[in-house]
Parts: sequence; structure tokens; C-alpha cells
Amino acid sequence: MENNYFFKGSTANNPDLSWSQVRETVVMLELASTQIEYAMNDSNKSVDILTTSFTELANTMTKICNGFAKLVDYEKDNTVKDSELQETKKTLQTISSYANSLIIKAIVAFQFYDKLAQRISHVNGSLSSLRELVSDGRKIFQPEEWVNLQQKIKSKYSTPEEIAMFDAVVNGMPIQEAIEKYCPPQDEEENIELF
Repeated sequence: MENNYFFKGSTANNPDLSWSQVRETVVMLELASTQIEYAMNDSNKSVDILTTSFTELANTMTKICNGFAKLVDYEKDNTVKDSELQETKKTLQTISSYANSLIIKAIVAFQFYDKLAQRISHVNGSLSSLRELVSDGRKIFQPEEWVNLQQKIKSKYSTPEEIAMFDAVVNGMPIQEAIEKYCPPQDEEENIELF
């Protein structure tokens, strides 16, 4: 049987007789694990995109090299028709354009990796702040210190979805439900700006 005591969320804003620093600690640890899970899900997609993009890019570059070799041969051969030469150039342009799109996908995936690193850094900072609070005997039993910790952690979130997820978990929403509701899978190309 699940103990609902720990799944009520934070009551630091309105402490009552059942307020507990243990529950506050569990909520903060749940938030950290949620953030890691969310970041890892996104990073797995980025690694898959990188692997596919670089494999396809290598194959595409081979086609481009073969196409240029064919052009050089055509230039040496005076019997080649102009239409064949033009068709080869058109094919090279199409392949080059495709290679460019693969490079853009790789750049987007690398930007998601950077986002992962930032999220993990935020989790590390959150856990450090939590450690400081629970190791200070004067602060650990003060609900307002937990509210301050929550505000400090919340201020590190960079997207509206992460902030909404934070608020939901602190208010008692189960982790998996918060992830599904506020952090759905995103289209990688939708939210990235190329440099």
C-alpha cells in the first residue's frame, strides 16, 4: 500500500501539524529525479538523430565525391552530351542540399545536448542547495527555509513547461503525470535557433 504522506507535495507555504522536513526533502528529490528523467529522454532522441545524421552524411559525402569524379571524367571526354553533364550537376546540387539538411539536424541535436548539460547542472545545483539546507540544524525545521529553497530551485528552470512541472510536483502531482502533462516530447527542429 502506497503511503500518501509523501505524495501530498510541499506544504512549506502553509505548514500545519503534519508538516515535515522529510516530506519536503522527498519532494525536492522527486523534482531532481524528474528533471533528470526528462533531460535523459530528450538526450536519447538527440543521440539517435546524431547517429543517423552522421551515418547518412558519410554516405552522402561519398555520393558527392563520386559525382565530382564523374564530372571530371566528363570534362575529359569530349563525346559526353551536355544533357548528361547538366543532369550530373543537378544530381550533385540535390545531394549537396540533402547533406546540408543533415548537418542542420546534427547542429540541432548538439544544441539539445547543450540543453541536457544545463539541466544536469541545474539538478546538481538544486541537490547542493538541498544538502546545505538539510545539514543546517537551525534551518531544516523552518518551513520558510523550504519555501526559499523551492523558489531558488524554481528560478533555475528555463522554460514555462519546466516551471509548470515544478509547480505541479510541489503541489502533489505524481512525477510521471507531471512529465506527461508539462514536458511532452518535442519536435527537435521546432524550438532551436541555428547560429
